[in-house]
Amino acid sequence: MFRHPGTAGTPPGLGRGRLLLVMLYDCRSPADRDRGIAAAIKAIRDGELVVLPTDTVYGIGADAFTPHAVKALLDAKGGQPVPPPVLIGSRHTLDGLVFSLPSAARDLVEAFWPGALTIVVEHSPSLRWDLGETSGRVAVRMPLHPVALEVLRETGPMAVASANTAGLPAATTAEAARGQLAYSVRTYLEAGPAVDPVPSTIVDLTGAVPQLIRAGAIDLDRLRDVVPDIISSRVA
Repeated sequence: MFRHPGTAGTPPGLGRGRLLLVMLYDCRSPADRDRGIAAAIKAIRDGELVVLPTDTVYGIGADAFTPHAVKALLDAKGGQPVPPPVLIGSRHTLDGLVFSLPSAARDLVEAFWPGALTIVVEHSPSLRWDLGETSGRVAVRMPLHPVALEVLRETGPMAVASANTAGLPAATTAEAARGQLAYSVRTYLEAGPAVDPVPSTIVDLTGAVPQLIRAGAIDLDRLRDVVPDIISSRVA
Protein backbone atom coordinates (compact mmCIF):
# COMPACT_ATOMS: atom_id res chain seq x y z
CA MET A 1 0.00 0.00 0.00
CA PHE A 2 1.26 3.47 -0.83
CA ARG A 3 2.37 5.37 2.26
CA HIS A 4 1.74 9.02 2.96
CA PRO A 5 4.08 11.25 0.93
CA GLY A 6 7.20 12.35 2.69
CA THR A 7 6.94 9.68 5.36
CA ALA A 8 10.06 8.11 6.77
CA GLY A 9 10.89 4.53 7.57
CA THR A 10 13.65 3.33 9.88
CA PRO A 11 15.35 -0.06 9.79
CA PRO A 12 14.93 -2.33 12.81
CA GLY A 13 17.81 -2.93 15.16
CA LEU A 14 19.60 0.39 14.84
CA GLY A 15 20.77 1.79 18.12
CA ARG A 16 21.11 5.38 19.28
CA GLY A 17 23.36 7.41 17.03
CA ARG A 18 22.74 5.13 14.07
CA LEU A 19 19.32 6.36 12.98
CA LEU A 20 18.79 6.00 9.25
CA LEU A 21 15.77 7.65 7.68
CA VAL A 22 14.34 6.41 4.42
CA MET A 23 12.16 9.04 2.77
CA LEU A 24 9.60 8.50 0.03
CA TYR A 25 8.35 11.69 -1.63
CA ASP A 26 5.19 11.79 -3.74
CA CYS A 27 6.18 13.97 -6.70
CA ARG A 28 2.55 14.13 -7.84
CA SER A 29 2.10 16.69 -5.05
CA PRO A 30 3.77 20.01 -6.00
CA ALA A 31 5.04 20.71 -2.49
CA ASP A 32 6.32 17.19 -1.96
CA ARG A 33 7.85 17.20 -5.44
CA ASP A 34 9.94 20.27 -4.60
CA ARG A 35 11.08 18.73 -1.30
CA GLY A 36 11.80 15.40 -2.94
CA ILE A 37 13.82 16.81 -5.81
CA ALA A 38 15.86 18.95 -3.40
CA ALA A 39 16.47 15.90 -1.19
CA ALA A 40 17.49 13.80 -4.20
CA ILE A 41 19.94 16.42 -5.44
CA LYS A 42 21.52 16.68 -1.99
CA ALA A 43 21.70 12.89 -1.66
CA ILE A 44 23.49 12.51 -5.00
CA ARG A 45 25.94 15.28 -4.13
CA ASP A 46 26.58 13.55 -0.79
CA GLY A 47 27.45 10.28 -2.54
CA GLU A 48 24.21 8.51 -1.65
CA LEU A 49 21.73 6.55 -3.76
CA VAL A 50 18.36 7.74 -5.05
CA VAL A 51 15.41 5.98 -6.69
CA LEU A 52 13.74 8.14 -9.33
CA PRO A 53 11.20 7.74 -12.14
CA THR A 54 12.20 7.61 -15.79
CA ASP A 55 10.18 7.25 -18.97
CA THR A 56 10.67 3.47 -18.87
CA VAL A 57 10.99 1.88 -15.41
CA TYR A 58 12.19 3.35 -12.11
CA GLY A 59 15.93 3.69 -11.71
CA ILE A 60 18.40 3.56 -8.85
CA GLY A 61 21.02 6.23 -9.35
CA ALA A 62 24.31 7.60 -8.07
CA ASP A 63 26.77 10.32 -9.05
CA ALA A 64 28.66 8.85 -12.00
CA PHE A 65 31.90 10.46 -10.79
CA THR A 66 31.78 9.14 -7.20
CA PRO A 67 33.29 5.63 -7.22
CA HIS A 68 32.01 4.57 -3.80
CA ALA A 69 28.49 5.62 -4.77
CA VAL A 70 28.64 3.61 -8.01
CA LYS A 71 29.89 0.61 -6.02
CA ALA A 72 27.02 1.05 -3.56
CA LEU A 73 24.61 1.03 -6.50
CA LEU A 74 26.04 -2.23 -7.83
CA ASP A 75 26.04 -3.75 -4.34
CA ALA A 76 22.39 -2.75 -3.81
CA LYS A 77 21.35 -4.52 -6.99
CA GLY A 78 23.41 -7.64 -6.28
CA GLY A 79 24.33 -10.18 -8.91
CA GLN A 80 26.89 -9.67 -11.66
CA PRO A 81 28.57 -6.21 -11.51
CA VAL A 82 27.63 -4.90 -14.95
CA PRO A 83 28.66 -1.27 -15.64
CA PRO A 84 25.53 0.87 -15.28
CA PRO A 85 24.29 3.22 -17.99
CA VAL A 86 24.75 6.96 -17.51
CA LEU A 87 21.75 9.29 -17.66
CA ILE A 88 22.16 12.97 -18.54
CA GLY A 89 19.86 15.96 -18.41
CA SER A 90 20.91 17.70 -21.62
CA ARG A 91 22.09 16.71 -25.08
CA HIS A 92 24.99 19.13 -24.71
CA THR A 93 26.36 17.08 -21.80
CA LEU A 94 27.09 14.24 -24.21
CA ASP A 95 29.91 16.15 -25.91
CA GLY A 96 31.79 16.36 -22.61
CA LEU A 97 31.61 12.61 -22.04
CA VAL A 98 32.66 11.12 -25.36
CA PHE A 99 35.99 10.83 -27.17
CA SER A 100 34.37 11.30 -30.56
CA LEU A 101 30.70 11.27 -31.48
CA PRO A 102 29.86 9.64 -34.83
CA SER A 103 27.45 11.45 -37.12
CA ALA A 104 25.01 8.53 -36.79
CA ALA A 105 24.96 9.07 -33.04
CA ARG A 106 24.14 12.75 -33.47
CA ASP A 107 21.34 11.90 -35.88
CA LEU A 108 19.83 9.36 -33.45
CA VAL A 109 20.13 11.77 -30.52
CA GLU A 110 18.41 14.52 -32.50
CA ALA A 111 15.60 12.16 -33.44
CA PHE A 112 14.98 10.30 -30.18
CA TRP A 113 16.30 12.30 -27.22
CA PRO A 114 14.97 12.83 -24.72
CA GLY A 115 13.47 9.37 -24.91
CA ALA A 116 13.91 5.62 -24.68
CA LEU A 117 17.12 5.32 -26.70
CA THR A 118 20.43 4.34 -25.12
CA ILE A 119 23.56 4.80 -27.21
CA VAL A 120 26.86 3.04 -26.58
CA VAL A 121 29.84 5.25 -27.43
CA GLU A 122 33.54 5.53 -26.60
CA HIS A 123 33.93 7.70 -23.53
CA SER A 124 36.65 10.29 -23.16
CA PRO A 125 39.79 8.73 -21.60
CA SER A 126 40.23 11.82 -19.44
CA LEU A 127 37.03 11.22 -17.47
CA ARG A 128 37.64 10.54 -13.80
CA TRP A 129 35.02 7.92 -13.12
CA ASP A 130 34.91 4.21 -12.33
CA LEU A 131 31.83 2.49 -13.71
CA GLY A 132 33.47 -0.95 -13.77
CA GLU A 133 34.93 -2.89 -16.69
CA THR A 134 33.72 -0.66 -19.52
CA SER A 135 36.48 -1.32 -22.09
CA GLY A 136 36.43 2.40 -22.79
CA ARG A 137 32.74 2.47 -23.67
CA VAL A 138 29.69 3.90 -21.95
CA ALA A 139 25.94 3.57 -22.45
CA VAL A 140 24.27 7.00 -22.32
CA ARG A 141 20.65 8.11 -22.33
CA MET A 142 18.61 11.27 -21.80
CA PRO A 143 15.25 10.21 -20.31
CA LEU A 144 11.92 11.80 -21.14
CA HIS A 145 10.63 12.39 -17.62
CA PRO A 146 10.34 15.81 -15.97
CA VAL A 147 11.36 14.66 -12.49
CA ALA A 148 14.42 12.79 -13.74
CA LEU A 149 15.46 15.70 -15.96
CA GLU A 150 15.10 18.22 -13.15
CA VAL A 151 17.36 16.15 -10.92
CA LEU A 152 19.90 15.42 -13.67
CA ARG A 153 20.22 19.06 -14.70
CA GLU A 154 21.38 19.87 -11.17
CA THR A 155 23.50 16.82 -10.39
CA GLY A 156 25.14 16.22 -13.75
CA PRO A 157 25.63 12.70 -15.15
CA MET A 158 24.29 9.88 -13.01
CA ALA A 159 24.97 6.16 -13.14
CA VAL A 160 21.47 4.68 -13.21
CA ALA A 161 20.31 1.07 -13.35
CA SER A 162 16.83 -0.41 -13.08
CA ALA A 163 15.53 -0.17 -9.52
CA ASN A 164 15.43 -3.83 -8.60
CA THR A 165 17.61 -6.51 -7.08
CA ALA A 166 19.03 -9.39 -9.10
CA GLY A 167 16.40 -11.87 -10.23
CA LEU A 168 13.38 -9.66 -9.49
CA PRO A 169 11.32 -7.57 -11.93
CA ALA A 170 12.22 -3.95 -12.54
CA ALA A 171 10.15 -1.68 -10.30
CA THR A 172 7.39 0.36 -11.91
CA THR A 173 6.77 2.50 -8.80
CA ALA A 174 9.06 3.89 -6.12
CA GLU A 175 7.08 1.97 -3.51
CA ALA A 176 7.82 -1.29 -5.34
CA ALA A 177 11.49 -0.31 -5.54
CA ARG A 178 11.54 0.34 -1.80
CA GLY A 179 10.14 -3.14 -1.27
CA GLN A 180 13.22 -4.57 -2.99
CA LEU A 181 16.01 -2.12 -2.18
CA ALA A 182 14.84 -1.12 1.31
CA TYR A 183 17.50 0.74 3.32
CA SER A 184 20.24 0.66 0.70
CA VAL A 185 18.54 3.81 -0.65
CA ARG A 186 17.53 6.73 1.56
CA THR A 187 15.60 8.88 -0.93
CA TYR A 188 12.77 7.59 -3.12
CA LEU A 189 10.88 9.78 -5.60
CA GLU A 190 7.40 8.49 -6.41
CA ALA A 191 5.66 9.71 -9.57
CA GLY A 192 3.06 6.98 -9.95
CA PRO A 193 3.21 3.80 -12.04
CA ALA A 194 5.57 3.81 -15.02
CA VAL A 195 3.53 4.74 -18.09
CA ASP A 196 5.47 2.58 -20.53
CA PRO A 197 7.64 0.03 -18.68
CA VAL A 198 9.35 -1.18 -21.84
CA PRO A 199 13.16 -1.03 -21.66
CA SER A 200 15.07 1.44 -23.76
CA THR A 201 16.44 0.45 -27.14
CA ILE A 202 20.25 0.13 -27.14
CA VAL A 203 22.36 0.98 -30.18
CA ASP A 204 26.13 0.40 -30.22
CA LEU A 205 27.94 3.12 -32.16
CA THR A 206 31.51 2.08 -31.42
CA GLY A 207 31.95 -0.07 -34.53
CA ALA A 208 32.14 0.65 -38.22
CA VAL A 209 28.36 0.26 -38.56
CA PRO A 210 25.68 1.17 -35.98
CA GLN A 211 24.32 -1.99 -34.38
CA LEU A 212 21.08 -2.63 -32.52
CA ILE A 213 22.03 -4.73 -29.50
CA ARG A 214 18.76 -4.58 -27.55
CA ALA A 215 15.31 -4.07 -28.98
CA GLY A 216 13.05 -1.92 -26.84
CA ALA A 217 10.65 0.99 -26.98
CA ILE A 218 12.01 2.22 -30.34
CA ASP A 219 11.82 -0.43 -33.05
CA LEU A 220 14.31 -1.14 -35.81
CA ASP A 221 12.19 0.41 -38.56
CA ARG A 222 12.10 3.76 -36.75
CA LEU A 223 15.86 3.63 -36.23
CA ARG A 224 16.41 2.91 -39.91
CA ASP A 225 14.30 5.92 -40.84
CA VAL A 226 17.11 7.97 -39.27
CA VAL A 227 20.16 5.75 -39.83
CA PRO A 228 19.44 3.44 -42.80
CA ASP A 229 22.59 1.33 -42.47
CA ILE A 230 21.97 0.19 -38.90
CA ILE A 231 22.20 -3.57 -38.45
CA SER A 232 20.65 -5.81 -35.83
CA SER A 233 22.58 -8.33 -33.79
CA ARG A 234 19.56 -9.23 -31.70
CA VAL A 235 15.99 -8.03 -32.00
CA ALA A 236 14.45 -9.68 -28.96
